[in-house]
Amino acid sequence: MKSNHALRVSSLVGLGCLLAASSYAQDGGYFYGGLSVGQSRAKIDEERITASLLEGGLTTTAMTRDESNGSYKLFGGYQLNRNLAFEAGYFSLGKFGFTSTTLPVGTLDGQIKLDGVNLDLVGTWPLSERFSLLGRVGAQYARARDTFAVTGAARVQNPNPTRNELNPKLGLGLQYEVSRAMFVRGEAERYRINDAVGNHGDVNVFSLSLVFPFGRSPAPARASAPTPPPRVAIAPVYMAPAPEPAIAPPRPAAPVLAAAAPPPIAAPAPIAAPAPRRVNFSADSLFAFDQAVVSPVGKTALDAFSKDLQGARFDVVTVEGHTDRLGSEPYNQALSERRAEAVKAYLVSAGGIEAAKVSAAGKGESEPITRAQNCRGSHPNANLIACLQPDRRVEVEVAGTR
Repeated sequence: MKSNHALRVSSLVGLGCLLAASSYAQDGGYFYGGLSVGQSRAKIDEERITASLLEGGLTTTAMTRDESNGSYKLFGGYQLNRNLAFEAGYFSLGKFGFTSTTLPVGTLDGQIKLDGVNLDLVGTWPLSERFSLLGRVGAQYARARDTFAVTGAARVQNPNPTRNELNPKLGLGLQYEVSRAMFVRGEAERYRINDAVGNHGDVNVFSLSLVFPFGRSPAPARASAPTPPPRVAIAPVYMAPAPEPAIAPPRPAAPVLAAAAPPPIAAPAPIAAPAPRRVNFSADSLFAFDQAVVSPVGKTALDAFSKDLQGARFDVVTVEGHTDRLGSEPYNQALSERRAEAVKAYLVSAGGIEAAKVSAAGKGESEPITRAQNCRGSHPNANLIACLQPDRRVEVEVAGTR
């Protein structure tokens, strides 16, 4: 068998892309099992066999090769999250063989049977809601059992040699999610094999698999038509001061000996405290995607807000950052805090607001505006990201004084 590096290189590149990408949504924590059937192909090293016979004084006049056979694999694994899984299995690569005719007259018939066990790290990257790209890298412990039969002048020292050896394996493929309870995979895999008589080479396997998850969480409820709530910006609200109290004019003096006392002055009406003003800024208008640096467009919006506050009296300005549910909860919490702090820093530095009157807090994904039934799905795509846009926001509340 001879080496061929094309599949190995493509598999490594594919797996590298999978592991380098960030994970937007988590869908893991379950076991799965499956069955794979396919076609295996090897390369019989005719030149080495001919040279070996020549060393024994035999000349090869003809050779027939059987380089393909059926294969199967039984496997099980654990899906850690949407992008990574561990998988172990038992595989059988089938039988391969050759028949060599020699001079002096004789024949050498050889066969090899290959099976073993494997342990792989499987990477998954979604291409759409149902299709995903697969890449795998792992180790396999294969058993090679050779059988040789001779006639005429041909001779062999050991007609039934056996060898067990640990070698790497690689794979690349596609997965289609038929339902939450069944996947279909199409894969190309390469097994590095050492046979029992010193040959080294690769066996390529092209297979179709059925995968059955166990204990996977149900899909979120599907809505007939997503209807994201509208974004509303609340206009500034200021309380006008109450008018000055009027004093009743004195009445004409009555024709009495003592002057009439003036009437009491009416007490001024209490001035109501201004209602808190709450403004909702879309995070997509303030920041670049997945960033916490205020963009030029965001600075313009915050400048207008700061200008509205000039001349107004207020006790405190509260800044709250919010994210959507895509990504892990710790990551979203940290992103919301960084965005709230960035808005606070800009209001202080560019808006002239006293730092002591501004507080910032991150709420993460804990207070969404959208509803799960309206924004369905767990795989990140353009439609889902757009539907969850209202959840990505920064809210600023201004509490006034009397």
